[in-house]
Amino acid sequence: MSRSSKVAQYLARLEDARCDGKWDDVPELVRKVRKHATDRLCLTTTAETEYAIIKASQKQRPGSRPATAVSPTDLDVAQFVPKLLGAIEAGSSVTEDKYQAQVCLGWIHWTVGDYAEASVRLPQNLENELGQDQPTGISEWTRVCSIKAAYLKANCLARNNERVAALAVFESALASLSYVWSGEKGRKQLRFWAELFLTEFCMLQSQALEKGEKTLEDPNSLAPFRSWAKYWEVSKAQGSALVGGYGFRGAVPRRRVWNEYYAAISGILQQDLPFPTGFVDVTNEASAYNQLRAELKKVEIAYEGLLLHETSFPRAEEQRQEVEDFVAAVMKNWSVLNGRDWHEQDLGPGGKEGLSRGILDILYRAATKTYHSTAILRYLFTVHLSVAEFDLAFHAFDSYLEIVKKGKARVDKTGHPEPSLDDDATVLEIISQAITALCKYGFKDAAEKAHSLGVELEGMLQKLPAPLPNSQDNITTLDEEDGDGVILHPRISSRVYALSWQAIGVSQAQWSRATFDASVRTEYQAKAIRSFQKSLSPENGNPTDVRTLFTLGLLLAEQRELAAAIDIVKAALMSNKKTVEQAEHGSYWRERSLIPLWHLLALLLSARQDFIMAARACEGAFEQFDDPTVLFGSQNLQGTFRSEHLNEAEARDEKTQSRGLVDEMDDLEKEGMIEVKMTQLALLELLEGPEVAVNASHELLVLYARLFSDSQPRAPATTQKAPVEVPKSSAGTIRTMRTGIFGSRSEKTPPRGLARVGTGESGKATIVPERPQTTQTAVSVSTTATTAPTIQVNGETGDSRRSRRSSSVRSRRSDSGRRNSLRKREPSAQPKRTTSNASASHAPTNVDGEDFYTPAADGIAQERADFFTWSSKGDVARQQSFSKGRGLLRFDSSASSTRGSASDSLGLSPLSSPSSLPVVQFAKDQIKRQRQTVLVKVWLMIATFYRRAKMFGDAKGAIDEAVNLVDNLESEVAKDTSGSVTLRDPGWGGKKAVEELWGDVQSELGYLALDENAHDVARDHFEEALMHYPDHPSATVGLSNILLDIYNETLLPPAAIPSITLPDGQSTNLMPPSSSPQESQANPNKTEDILALPSTPLGLGSNLLESNTPSPLHKTNGLAADELPPPYKAVSLPLVDRLAARDRAYGLLSGLTKLGTGWNYSDAWFALARAHEDSGQPDKAKEVLWWCVELEEGMGVREWNCVSANGYVL
Repeated sequence: MSRSSKVAQYLARLEDARCDGKWDDVPELVRKVRKHATDRLCLTTTAETEYAIIKASQKQRPGSRPATAVSPTDLDVAQFVPKLLGAIEAGSSVTEDKYQAQVCLGWIHWTVGDYAEASVRLPQNLENELGQDQPTGISEWTRVCSIKAAYLKANCLARNNERVAALAVFESALASLSYVWSGEKGRKQLRFWAELFLTEFCMLQSQALEKGEKTLEDPNSLAPFRSWAKYWEVSKAQGSALVGGYGFRGAVPRRRVWNEYYAAISGILQQDLPFPTGFVDVTNEASAYNQLRAELKKVEIAYEGLLLHETSFPRAEEQRQEVEDFVAAVMKNWSVLNGRDWHEQDLGPGGKEGLSRGILDILYRAATKTYHSTAILRYLFTVHLSVAEFDLAFHAFDSYLEIVKKGKARVDKTGHPEPSLDDDATVLEIISQAITALCKYGFKDAAEKAHSLGVELEGMLQKLPAPLPNSQDNITTLDEEDGDGVILHPRISSRVYALSWQAIGVSQAQWSRATFDASVRTEYQAKAIRSFQKSLSPENGNPTDVRTLFTLGLLLAEQRELAAAIDIVKAALMSNKKTVEQAEHGSYWRERSLIPLWHLLALLLSARQDFIMAARACEGAFEQFDDPTVLFGSQNLQGTFRSEHLNEAEARDEKTQSRGLVDEMDDLEKEGMIEVKMTQLALLELLEGPEVAVNASHELLVLYARLFSDSQPRAPATTQKAPVEVPKSSAGTIRTMRTGIFGSRSEKTPPRGLARVGTGESGKATIVPERPQTTQTAVSVSTTATTAPTIQVNGETGDSRRSRRSSSVRSRRSDSGRRNSLRKREPSAQPKRTTSNASASHAPTNVDGEDFYTPAADGIAQERADFFTWSSKGDVARQQSFSKGRGLLRFDSSASSTRGSASDSLGLSPLSSPSSLPVVQFAKDQIKRQRQTVLVKVWLMIATFYRRAKMFGDAKGAIDEAVNLVDNLESEVAKDTSGSVTLRDPGWGGKKAVEELWGDVQSELGYLALDENAHDVARDHFEEALMHYPDHPSATVGLSNILLDIYNETLLPPAAIPSITLPDGQSTNLMPPSSSPQESQANPNKTEDILALPSTPLGLGSNLLESNTPSPLHKTNGLAADELPPPYKAVSLPLVDRLAARDRAYGLLSGLTKLGTGWNYSDAWFALARAHEDSGQPDKAKEVLWWCVELEEGMGVREWNCVSANGYVL
């Protein structure tokens, strides 16, 4: 072997020994290189010094960090430094040898703790020192030295607290890692120094971020962490996947770097900062949200895997704080991602439901590494709730509450706090959330549980010290301490105190509505009012909480405290200040949350007979959004035909998809808008008559189609053939969605000219263009101009429960055709409906030649002037006539904000977050059922308008639509295999059970039959309604009135022998004549003068009509009252049957008025008074009638519970 070959061989072996960390081989190789290559003095001196540094470092204690300085005597610095300096000055034929010597010189100074000298001796970056144009020819050990030099220089700066300068050194040296990223696997020393470099880089960046020296807004804020992640991926690709633990002796654990990475990217998410683009490949296919979500998920998986792998299950007295901290960070990120600012398409596959399912997996895995963690149980309750798994959520909550109560009892007994237990404020808050969820999504069983939790929560509050006053939230106060100076129960904040009392009040109010014990209902309602007053206390509560104001206002409205309820609702609505943050945010949270308050105000004003202002309040719910395009978007709602390629182009271009707020609302918000529109139509019917309401009723279907046209986010144009066509009638223009529901009377088509509802061969409803047609599929729209929208998806039964107030209760109540009013003697003969709202005692006012309605001149007008502000001086001139139909005077929602004195004096703050509960993602089937239930309610209300307008055919067609929907619902529920939904139980978050919907439909059919004077048919429908739903209010009242009419013999039994039709087309009866119910009351003394056919076979016997004197009701053809006549001769029921009918009516009504659905139902109480009177109990009847008068005086145009789909929860 030649000398040159030996030199090359020994040099290669020395390179390999240094790169592989085989330091024991280095001295022998250095000797051989010195022997055969005398010109490489710089190289051999450097290698010898590196060997000495390694050996000196290995003599340190095993637990010491590599950064700990080595004693100069152990390293013999005095010997090695001059030799290195001499070798560097002597120079070398190989530039890399000199560079390696310079790095080694700095390393030896750094090792012995001479950091200032080390920083001076260390060379600059590799390219500047070598000056080579071909960096690919650099040896691996030289690359190791370049990484080492950057690490040592940055470390020296960091030790002098020059973190920013140290980070700049790291950033400039990132190019040195390019060799690491290459596909070739690096050897031991390269991997060691690369990991040391990246670890120090990441930890230094984390410290700089924590101390505010760097910000997450910097585009390169994540560059260190992304480099670390890339190194992790490259190592795995090269077959040497990194594992947990420590990368080198004394370093931080590798999972700590991932933890800092996760904390940094979580900060970007939670602070809604721009996505950093440094050291990442930005692609146009994915949005910034998509990339942020993907990167967060990658880091989350890596850190969780290392954390759980390296963490063992604790003993009972041990804590796993790092696991709980990680779970807390995950939940904070989830609360942002599951919020309303992130959409389904931003989260990737699975959307929000997939996100929540992944969080549940993390929580359950974390639970395997903790022992009785109350935090994890609390998070499980919240996330299970968000995916509509209510049973699992409340199982987690029950476990949480049991552990917390036992833990608090131990703390009180021993006096030693337990760090694993949640503090008192957190416990109170989670119990409040559980109560709210039970009352919002549950039924009677949930209300009972909520009530028991409310009692428990109240007991906890009484044991705790007084809360912090509102004015002293930021002032340190003296808490109660035990003997060791440990605070066991710190004082809670006023916010938590207010939230707790709000939850207690909601539980009491909900239980008062659900309980069967009528004797305690008033007591619980009074308790609820007191609880809400405590929640709104200026000293210790939150007097500006709009949710509490809404619930208290609704409860006072049910208690008929109208003045107090109006004041409270006004206080909530007058906080009309829009902050800069809200304007920039653009989500209109405050306005959206105030829609139920506007609705409640409308009902309160209607209860005080200020119907014009009530209708304007309904309009205020929509006008507060300033522009209809804000609410509904700029979609073309006029039904214009568009070609397919234009629709596809629009689907591709997101900028042209101008979405409205309704596209971001959840179904509960949309249902609230539907309810406001229904109240508008109810007021229109009251003021203008049912014919006008019929003409405007298709607006309700157009609004429903706009709100519920898609259960998914907007899809490509292929899923919707054409936009919803607006009905031809002027009353149905989209203009009315914002400016009101009243067009000019001259523009309205005659009611009889409206298209009728029919049933086609397919069994689906078919309607001519003037009215939308409905089917049993999701909202779909025809492309031609000759067909209107078809709606399938989901009430107000349209029965007498709906309040139908006239302008004067005392003067008009007896002849009001819009409610089963105090005159209930003749339910079979409904009085003729009046269309004018002016009473005899209150004439219309004439202004500019037009009549318009003015409310009674009492204190209400002055209150209205104080509450509503006008944008111009022409107040009277703007007040248009309902009779002329030129529109309502609309509430100027912007005026109150310009009038600062009124709102400023209240000191109310704008509404903050929409709800304390997470957004619940119901299953698609459940969402479909909920929407179909709403549509059933819509159709039944439309049927009621038709019925009251005497358009019975159209009413039957609308009811048929509801029947089709309920049929479809019943079949879907029958196919459900989960068991969570049955025909009698709609399940968590459901609206109405299928059986109750059948009761609504049959009840409306019954009232339709009553208006058609088919009392026997009506009775059959009412009976069927009660078979489906035994406690159905309107069906109970309808059937009871028929039974009482039977007892009074106002209704007589049907003829035993059917009537025959004479040749001239007239129908006659073979039975002896009897007066119709109307005639028998109007002319009780009128004798029969209409000839009828004999009741015996022709030609046999004499004619029974020879005597024109009618027999008394209690006798039949000369028979005594206790004798039963033959059936074909019977013209009345036996006394025992009549008594049975009366007693059954009394039993039905007595039970209904004890229920939460009937305790304030005036029609039921009036029928009960009639039953008392027929039973010979005039004193009881008088007492019930006075109660009925009180109920009627405080009743709105519709029932109170329509203002919120969630009971008392806003």
